[in-house]
Amino acid sequence: MNTPDLPFEDLGSNSLISVLTRDGQAHYLSAIFPQDQSNELLQILIRSVLWQPDQVMMFGKVVTTRRKVAWIGDPDCSYTYSGIERQPQAWTPALLLIKAKAEALSGCQFNSCLANLYHSGDEGMGWHSDNEKELDSNMPIASFSLGGRRKFAFRHREDQETVSLFLENGSLLIMHPPIQEYWRHSLLKTKTLVAPRINLTFRKIQLA
Repeated sequence: MNTPDLPFEDLGSNSLISVLTRDGQAHYLSAIFPQDQSNELLQILIRSVLWQPDQVMMFGKVVTTRRKVAWIGDPDCSYTYSGIERQPQAWTPALLLIKAKAEALSGCQFNSCLANLYHSGDEGMGWHSDNEKELDSNMPIASFSLGGRRKFAFRHREDQETVSLFLENGSLLIMHPPIQEYWRHSLLKTKTLVAPRINLTFRKIQLA
C-alpha cells in the first residue's frame, strides 16, 4: 500500500516517522506544539472539559473505570462504543486549536473527538480497534497526546506482530485506513511514576 500523502510543508522542523509498514500506515510527529504550549493546553483541557468516569459493557454488565472520558463533536455526532451511547459536548477554543492543527497535518476534516484523561500509569487502554459503525472507515484517526510520556503499541490481528512507540507530550499519531481492520492498539500500563496524560482522538462520524 502506498504511503498517504501528507502536507509536508506544514511540518516545519518536525520529523515524521512511519510506524507501520503493512496493512495500513501510521505516521508519528513527536512535537506539533512547543512544550510550554502543550503544558498550558493540558491544564486548560483538565479544567474546561466535562470529564466523566468511563463506562464499558463487559460480560453483560456496565463497568466504571478510573480513566475519565469526554465525547466532543459537532451536533448530531452521537457515538456508541462498548455498548454505551454518548452525546457530544461542544468544541472549546483549545480543542478547536488542536483540531485545526491535526486537520492541517493530516489533510482531513474531523467532526468529533474522543478524549481520555489518564491520571497515572496505573490507567491504560486494553487491546481494541476503533471500528465502530458510526466511524467513516475511509478516514484516518488523528491521536494527539498531552502530558506524561506513555508507551503505545499496535498488534496485528493475524500473526500477533507487535510494534510499539512512546507518545510524547504534544505529539500526533495519524492512523490511516485500513489499520483498524488489521491491527489492534493499546495504551500500556506502567509501574513507572508518570504525569497525568490527555489523549484526543479526532474522528469523522458518518451522518445520515
